[in-house]
Amino acid sequence: MTEIEKIGEVLEAATTGFTAQCYELHQPPSLGSLVKTRDGDIELFGLVYNAATTGLDPGRRPIARGRDEADEEAVFRTSPQLLKLLKSEFSAIVVGHRQDGEICHYLPPRPARIHGFVYPCTDEEIRDFSRSLGFLNIIVGSSLPLPTEELVAAALRQMSRKAADSQAFLVAAGKELATRLSGDYGRLKSILERLKV
Repeated sequence: MTEIEKIGEVLEAATTGFTAQCYELHQPPSLGSLVKTRDGDIELFGLVYNAATTGLDPGRRPIARGRDEADEEAVFRTSPQLLKLLKSEFSAIVVGHRQDGEICHYLPPRPARIHGFVYPCTDEEIRDFSRSLGFLNIIVGSSLPLPTEELVAAALRQMSRKAADSQAFLVAAGKELATRLSGDYGRLKSILERLKV
């Protein structure tokens, strides 16, 4: 079995989420991706809800450099220093953890560690994690800088691709959401419309 390569390192951490810097510029995980990090013996699972590429110095914005270049990659070939002046980061909401071998779909007792490594979850880990949809409560009740309907739908689409039966998974997820959002038809409809894969 091959070892999964780490994709980033935690720079900010709270019990409810973390922000990590990517090791590769422009290579953050996709919206709704399930990622993991650790705090000692606890493995934390997070869903990526935001990604950004910015300059390292918050007071200096990058400037346009490609006027005379044929493509975007040429900008980096002619200005290789850009790789040292820019960073890609992503933020994830913590939606569960594994402790003593058991996956729990609620917040962990402690946040991730600063400088902890972040890894993408394997297909098997995604299937194990999504056997229960209890994590949906955390997302639908959270306050994020994007509509939570977008994150729920993106996460469920990604998880369905790893499920043994993607259609059955999405039907089960739809039923779970119908129960959790029974008093909010607008939100439920918005998520269900986005579940098409």
